[in-house]
Amino acid sequence: MAWLLICWPITILLIILGMGHAAEKESSMLGATAKGTVILGGIFAVHEDVEKENRTFAPHLHPCIRLEARGLVSMLAMINAVEKVNRSPLLADVNVTLGYHILDSCADVSTALRATAHFIERSHCPGTTSCGPPVLAVVGASNSEGSIAIARQLTLEMIPQISYSSTAVTLSDKRRFPAFMRTIPNDRHQTAAMVSLLSTYGWTWVGVVITDGNYGQSALENFVSQASKHGICVAFKSIIPQAVGSQDVRSAITQTARTIFENPAAQVIVSFAKPTLMVYLYQELKNQMLRGGRDLKSMRRVWVASDSWSSSSSVKENIHLEDMGHVLGFTFKSGDLSSFNEYLSRLEAAGYSDTGDNVFLQELYTQLNASEGYGDTALVSKAVETLREHTHASTIFSVEMAVSAIAQALVSVCRNRDCRTPGTVQPWELLKAMWMEEFKLRDKSFKFDSSGDINLGYDVTMWRSDGENIHVQNVVAEYHPHNNSFTHSTHSTAQQLNALKHIISKCSKSCVPGESKKTTKGPHTCCYECAICSANYYSNDTDMAQCLSCDPVTEWSPEGTSSCLPKDRLFFSWQDPFAMVLLTFSALGVIQNLLVSALFLQQQDTPVVKAAGGPLSQVILFSLVISDISAMLFVGRPNSLQCKARQVLFGVSFTLCVSCILVKTLHILLAFQFNPELHEVLRGLYKPYIIVAICVSLQAATCICWLVLKSPYNHIVNNPTTLLEACHEGSYLAFGVMLGYIAVLVFMCFICAFKGRKLPHLYNEAKFITFSMLLYLISWLLFVPVYITTSGVYLPAVEMVVILISNYGILCCHFFPKCYIILFKKEQNTNTAFRKKLYEYSNNTTDVVSVSVVTNCREGVTCPSLHRGSITRHCCERSNSI
Repeated sequence: MAWLLICWPITILLIILGMGHAAEKESSMLGATAKGTVILGGIFAVHEDVEKENRTFAPHLHPCIRLEARGLVSMLAMINAVEKVNRSPLLADVNVTLGYHILDSCADVSTALRATAHFIERSHCPGTTSCGPPVLAVVGASNSEGSIAIARQLTLEMIPQISYSSTAVTLSDKRRFPAFMRTIPNDRHQTAAMVSLLSTYGWTWVGVVITDGNYGQSALENFVSQASKHGICVAFKSIIPQAVGSQDVRSAITQTARTIFENPAAQVIVSFAKPTLMVYLYQELKNQMLRGGRDLKSMRRVWVASDSWSSSSSVKENIHLEDMGHVLGFTFKSGDLSSFNEYLSRLEAAGYSDTGDNVFLQELYTQLNASEGYGDTALVSKAVETLREHTHASTIFSVEMAVSAIAQALVSVCRNRDCRTPGTVQPWELLKAMWMEEFKLRDKSFKFDSSGDINLGYDVTMWRSDGENIHVQNVVAEYHPHNNSFTHSTHSTAQQLNALKHIISKCSKSCVPGESKKTTKGPHTCCYECAICSANYYSNDTDMAQCLSCDPVTEWSPEGTSSCLPKDRLFFSWQDPFAMVLLTFSALGVIQNLLVSALFLQQQDTPVVKAAGGPLSQVILFSLVISDISAMLFVGRPNSLQCKARQVLFGVSFTLCVSCILVKTLHILLAFQFNPELHEVLRGLYKPYIIVAICVSLQAATCICWLVLKSPYNHIVNNPTTLLEACHEGSYLAFGVMLGYIAVLVFMCFICAFKGRKLPHLYNEAKFITFSMLLYLISWLLFVPVYITTSGVYLPAVEMVVILISNYGILCCHFFPKCYIILFKKEQNTNTAFRKKLYEYSNNTTDVVSVSVVTNCREGVTCPSLHRGSITRHCCERSNSI
């Protein structure tokens, strides 16, 4: 206690001495000074606030309150950096030393402006020794609002200012702040990093808490702007006033806590608030939970902390991480702390009495001693321990960079001049050198960019708790601004970050693949409903803004699917059971026609074969073979040649078949026509092979015109779920003309055959021809409406069936009865049997018809002659007439 009685007067005396020359003005500022050839100014927020109670209208300095260890550490970092530079050979080469004059802004803009005015006043001081060397550069301030105010003043004299933690974007505007520089990136990069992190985890519905002022407003503006571009919506914005002790702060924090609980879907909160305000907010959240009787776990959130509190010791000491949730912090790049740790060790070794002109250390000693009553050694040790706890590597590194940049710029300017005399170096010259040249720190080179910033990216830290204390875990990820990406430090940290992926922070439930977002009425695009993708549309990811269209030519999809399905290619395949049946009938038709042809060749001299047409029967059978083969072309994957050949082969071959049948019907009528005049006309017109040639030629001409002008081709019919490969007839008019022409010939055959239906049975095929032609007409008449109304893979089968019916109709009606007689009724396949049938026919006629047998003089063949009245006609003119 005796020691305390001795120390208190000494402490008070040192504080009075530290007030300096400002005592002449009714006010004084606390600071730390050291002599040197060139003086650097420093403005640090060593105290947290000022006493705002107004007792007078006269200008006065508000007393600072609540010493902040973090601000004191930043100030000591500058002192250490200056001392380190002075010990290096860098300044010795130009025979200069650095001194410093550091003042406390107390986190108050007005106080910071007073400090700035004091620095400028030194520059304009008349050449008296009381003023000392002018301040050529200023390090500070810590917050953006203070830096903006200071920069406006320093710009008037173009005194370079380097901030180590002011991040407002507006300070990068060199038209407004040409003398301002900083060793950190601006908030645009920090907010971009935050947005990238939120996008990585799919957190699209977040709250934002800021401290009012240039820093908070600038950060909020940039965050909202960049978040909206990435589909991230701000659920709420809470703005807390800066003045920590005001009543407005308390009410704002209460409202902020209430807003957080009213937005349970916003599980992620981005905070640009001051550390003290974050402590107050945590306490208010906890109090409201307890008052409401709710579980503290329900207040857990993911807090994305800005550089303002991401490594704050005061926050870590006053919250429980289990209640608060997860904290992901963004910090500036860090450097080596060994130099600063050595400095703190020297402070501890120097003891209580060696504080020099640093009144802030004295205040720290006094504050600690008042609470615990330490001895000298224990007091210093406790003070250094406190300083170490509030040491942040990123801040130390930024301060060291600022001092190094100024020192190396000074060396560049003083290399060709003597800078020991005050006024030799102008502040703007130092500013120019810093803009133009690189500087080094621990063997690494740095340079200010065109905005006066140094952007090294960010480290992402994750807070963790061991049950009692909260620790800021080592860097879990690094943000690279040049490509807006993150890299994980280690595999284990990557796993820890991946554990956050189960946390959902969305306004609406995610739309699963197969659905798309349908924005509801409201200001936020993040609040939506999920709409099922319609047919032929799909979505293959969650929360897609719209469904994607399938390729309408080759793909399709049912409703609510996550991918497109390839359309099945369909055609009348060889493997189709129905096709196999039809192909079997076609093959049997070919075989049967060939067998009948062989039988007829063997029996070509018999009356039955001659009555069937003789050589013409072979032509008919050949045409039926070709027609059966053409039917086979309707099966299989269509190609251009196949599409052209199948209709032409059928048209020409069946026309040949019907033409021969027409000749046969005309032959029958001619043989049994008893009208002399008509008989002579028919004999003149009856030229069998010419008639066949003309009929076939007309059909061939039609097909050639069809192939030349608009031929059939293979094409793909695009159905909703399938692709149908089919033949297009090219010209349906030509197709109709071809079928119509055959129909005309068939109809002629039908008429002629119908007229001769009562002729002698063995001489007469008219009934069979009539039936086969009638079968053809009926089948093709049915074919037309079926063909027009049918679509799909079995359309070729329709025509194939009709072709086979036509072929089998002719084969069965024309040839099978003859084959039956040849094979099983051989006694009827004789000339005698044929004469007998003619006599029976003549006896059954209504008129008197006499039958005589005459001998063909030319061939010696006996043929029957029919006598009707007085007229005698020979039924046979040639040996093959009957």
